[in-house]
Amino acid sequence: MKIHCTRPGCPRPENLFADLDDKTTLKTVQQKYCTTCGMPLILDGRYLPSRLLGQGGFGAAFLACDRRSPTLRKCVVKLFQPSSDLSPSQLETAQKLFEKEAVVLDELGNQHPQIPNLLAYFPLESSGWQSSQTQQFFYIVQDYIDGQDLEAELAMEGQFSEEKVREVLEEILKVLQFVHDQDVIHRDIKPSNIMRDRQGRLYLLDFGAVKQVTQQANNLGKSTGIFSMGYAPPEQMRGHDVFPSTDLYALAVTCIVLLTGKDPKELYDSHNGRWNWKDKTQVSDSLADILDKMLQSTPSDRFGSAEQVLKLLNAPSPSPTPLPTPIANPISPVFIHPQTQIQSSPSSVSFSTINLLKGAAFTGFEIALLRIAVNGLLGGSLPLLALIIGGTFGGLIFAQYRRWIETKEQVILPLISLAVVIFIPLFGQGIPLSGVIIFPILGALGCVAMTTLFRLIYLILYRFL
Repeated sequence: MKIHCTRPGCPRPENLFADLDDKTTLKTVQQKYCTTCGMPLILDGRYLPSRLLGQGGFGAAFLACDRRSPTLRKCVVKLFQPSSDLSPSQLETAQKLFEKEAVVLDELGNQHPQIPNLLAYFPLESSGWQSSQTQQFFYIVQDYIDGQDLEAELAMEGQFSEEKVREVLEEILKVLQFVHDQDVIHRDIKPSNIMRDRQGRLYLLDFGAVKQVTQQANNLGKSTGIFSMGYAPPEQMRGHDVFPSTDLYALAVTCIVLLTGKDPKELYDSHNGRWNWKDKTQVSDSLADILDKMLQSTPSDRFGSAEQVLKLLNAPSPSPTPLPTPIANPISPVFIHPQTQIQSSPSSVSFSTINLLKGAAFTGFEIALLRIAVNGLLGGSLPLLALIIGGTFGGLIFAQYRRWIETKEQVILPLISLAVVIFIPLFGQGIPLSGVIIFPILGALGCVAMTTLFRLIYLILYRFL
């Protein structure tokens, strides 16, 4: 039997042990050591690596078998293998990210059929090669997916058809919807991290760069390999907060790479800050619009969730469908590339939290001004006052929903209304100028407070119900 040494830098990692061809010996032998560097070869007492599958970032992956399994089940052993030029703090952070992959796989892999299961996570101490100093290694063991990743599939078969890309997009969106619902962001989606098994099922791999949504952003940058150049959006490359839309951006880049067969650097025009890909493939306008929106450089200009993309992707009409405005995530400042914006249809707009609060402030301000005006002109007739204000309130909400009132109107209309109402009290009961200004502001703040409370209650109920 051949066993592959996992020590980084071992000059002759392949070891042959004829005695292990006997199943009884294989099951009972305590340990085997690399004949070159002395590294223990039977990991955690059961896993025997047979060949190197690949390496990159801060890990190396090996195909292995589990000698405790009756069928010597195949598995993947991943070794924590950081770059040698990392600082102590970067090394510590990289190790935490590796450990986090084990945690995430343990939480997610057993719950979703398209995420590999975690089988084991363990450390290993060994005396150093050509050194007396003890070295510590960390390993993750997970299910082996017998198939081919999409990068290899693209190299072998050439550009993907639209139908094939739609399949990839839909399947990975479903996985991401589950992942994001667990407050996890993958952060390294690319063709080589999507595997197709021999039955055609797609899997999302390599959670080594995952980040919990609730944690603070860090500035690890390229040194710890937590993203892949060309696939990561601006906010991730600059070390700012990441969001579900960060994964959607990388998935869109993956799709246009599969459609065109081109490397991301050949598709991105860095001078103008835009993706030029549609002239290199044939694709329907509906899919092109979806991908273009996912590729927006500003997180809040993309879709807010995988669910939004899935709904539009599965829309019954094959004609171009208006794209909804995403529910925005709170974002920190990011570098914004100038990029063509996709206009949304008024009838299919979902409000972001910021727009919702701005609309609440506008509505409260206008209603307060209307209350002053009606009171000044009509002398405070209660039924008439309620009718006019109630009708106006409903009209303002509907106009904002239909996008007849946008950001500019939310500034211009209150200023015009305020200027008009200032003069109305001269002909009515008379209200001090300070009251005409302060009362609408208080109305705006009150509406913002009530809307915030409503939003908070809604999110709490949505999360638990």
